[in-house]
Amino acid sequence: MIDFQGVLTSINETASNEKDKGKIADYIPELAKVDVDNFGIHLIDIQQNIFSAGKSDEKFSIQSISKVLSLSMALGLIGEKVWKRVDVEPSGDPFNHLSLLELENGIPRNPLINPGAIVIADILVSRLENPKEEFLAFVRNIANDDTIDYDVDVAKSEKRTGFRNFAAANLLKSYGNLNNDVDVVLDFYFHQCSLSMSCAQLTNTFYMFMNHGKCRRNNTFLTVTQVKRINAIMLTCGFYDEAGEFAFEVGLPGKSGVGGGIVAFLPNKFCVATWSPGLNPKGNSKLGMLALEKLTTETELSIF
Repeated sequence: MIDFQGVLTSINETASNEKDKGKIADYIPELAKVDVDNFGIHLIDIQQNIFSAGKSDEKFSIQSISKVLSLSMALGLIGEKVWKRVDVEPSGDPFNHLSLLELENGIPRNPLINPGAIVIADILVSRLENPKEEFLAFVRNIANDDTIDYDVDVAKSEKRTGFRNFAAANLLKSYGNLNNDVDVVLDFYFHQCSLSMSCAQLTNTFYMFMNHGKCRRNNTFLTVTQVKRINAIMLTCGFYDEAGEFAFEVGLPGKSGVGGGIVAFLPNKFCVATWSPGLNPKGNSKLGMLALEKLTTETELSIF
């Protein structure tokens, strides 16, 4: 029997003693207000036993972690047609780079970089009558938690400073890979990224990815094939141009966000989320990466 609580307590202590906690993503002004000393970790196993340490119940902006959820919703709505508009290859570039988009005629490398997620947002805007309301309801339903909400201040902050995202959306539009108005798609996209959740809420939401598409209440949201596809993309593309390093050091599928959150999981075993807002140069949580490497090393649990 693995002592998950003991491991998490040790991780929290290590994180608290780290001198270099990384750099806050201050290019989104609202995120710059967060205290760099925050740290939380929360784990749920397949039997739904819960373990936590630090500020695991404090909410933060999940940012790009939301891209996995919008992709899940899009797959549920249009199925395999999604892959005609986004590819499934690692980009090898930072999440907001545009060079590959032009080289590859407006088809984003994968749905977890910004241009790919904007295409997914376009799919949802096309298919849903009230995209923001319906997407939020989708996430709340998976997590069985009506307290999950958008942080409107973060969404406004992103809109004011999201020049690269506007550039990406217009480039997609020029190649015919954006069907709706740029402003409408990006309004949804900025709200999607502004979802505010805690580590505990993230593990509740991502439980289905380690449980064959079924949430904690055993309701099915994704087929086994869809989960397989999404989990593969998380492993190869979930950490921007540091995905190989994460697979090498941690050995789990997962997704990071510039709000400092990381969620990862071992299928049929556990789902874990960490939050530490200081980022490394690649845009991933510095202490979050350290914490998850320590978790898989000490428990000897990974997909490899």
